[in-house]
Amino acid sequence: MGQYETLKQDILRFSSLGAAELHEIPVARKVFADFKHLLNEGLIRAAEKSENEWVVNSWVKQGILLGMRLGKLQEYHLSSDEPGGGLTFIDKETYPLKKLTLANNVRIVPGGSSVRDGSYLAPSVVMMPPAYVNVGAYVDEGTMIDSHALVGSCAQVGKKVHLSAAVQVGGVLEPVGAMPVIIEDEVMVGGNCGIYEGTIVRERAVIGTGVILNGSTPVYDLAMNAIYRKTPENPLVIPAGAVVVAGSRKIKGDFAAEHGLSIYTPVIIKYRDEKTDSATALEEALR
Repeated sequence: MGQYETLKQDILRFSSLGAAELHEIPVARKVFADFKHLLNEGLIRAAEKSENEWVVNSWVKQGILLGMRLGKLQEYHLSSDEPGGGLTFIDKETYPLKKLTLANNVRIVPGGSSVRDGSYLAPSVVMMPPAYVNVGAYVDEGTMIDSHALVGSCAQVGKKVHLSAAVQVGGVLEPVGAMPVIIEDEVMVGGNCGIYEGTIVRERAVIGTGVILNGSTPVYDLAMNAIYRKTPENPLVIPAGAVVVAGSRKIKGDFAAEHGLSIYTPVIIKYRDEKTDSATALEEALR
């Protein structure tokens, strides 16, 4: 992102000012408009991969927050001839609904889905209703966002990912230095899963129905005899090709033993093989 160094410095300069000061600097809105255009085009991102490691672009998050301070609440009324016609909503006027046309080659099936301005949907992305994509999110080519799914602010979703019904992908906009949730290419996420707190899911992993991944719960790898957990320095990382299911582990202590108590934990039961590939194969006709 070196080519945007001037924009970055402007964002950092304006981010240090309060809302009252910003409204007295007309050029701040021009800088934000240029910034949001690049976000909408996927040319700048809240996080990006560098030498197989994900790096947070804190200044991009600061730019998103700058838009919050610059914006005033506005009431929106969509006319009956617009997509989602009849809808009324109230939001910062710096973040209306994202404008998509046929040229974007994105399918948004009617029925209550919304995409907030300042997010990026690549060509051949499909959204089933109702679903929501928040500001700063990046969704790459061929990904399916199924019904009742959420892609949170600044979340980064790779190519040919399937987010099944009711999947919640947390964002992490604040603090600005924190890693957002990352879902790499060809990951399959089963229904009713939740992925939060900057978790990174590596390519071709399979997250089974109902699995919750966050910074508080360790993941036990039965195939590799390993335990993965978030640390103060690093996020929770699910290895490439891992197949994760919802499991449980015993709670220590006499009281827990007396009552047979256990606590939820995600478990990696194996790594992808031909059987897994067959069961999770994407249907290209849908894209």
